[in-house]
Amino acid sequence: MATSRTPADACSLLDADHRNVKKMFKEFEPLAESKAKSAPLKRRQLADQICLELTVHAQIEEEIFYPALRDAIKEEDLLDEAEVEHASAKDLIAQISDGDENDAKWCAKVIVLGEYIDHHVKEERNEIFVKARAARKLDLVAMRDALLTRKEELMAEMTAAA
Repeated sequence: MATSRTPADACSLLDADHRNVKKMFKEFEPLAESKAKSAPLKRRQLADQICLELTVHAQIEEEIFYPALRDAIKEEDLLDEAEVEHASAKDLIAQISDGDENDAKWCAKVIVLGEYIDHHVKEERNEIFVKARAARKLDLVAMRDALLTRKEELMAEMTAAA
């Protein structure tokens, strides 16, 4: 039985990441408009955290989740689209990481990234996760453990490198 600390399966783990990042995007919105002296630093810190979370999330999906799904559900179009969405998000993440938090367009990039992610999450929740849970070949509990282990490794690597 899963506890509140351990998501039930791989889809639940990935969706917990989605909810966490959505919350951070909501926190970013008022910072984008703020004229407070501390706003640029707060914007940068939050955007960096969003970018880290999304980078790790995308990598574990691409390394573990999507390849397993390709073998189990044969929904090439859905998975191809998800990977293209990841590429677009990674491009924006790079622009945000390299950009100037005092630039109005920089804030717009963070907001647009949030919109991209919202779209991507809806498709994963409503289509990909449904098909993954219906696939008899997938052990989503074992996959959850693999995703969680890899996520912890990547977070440690990326925070050490920062």
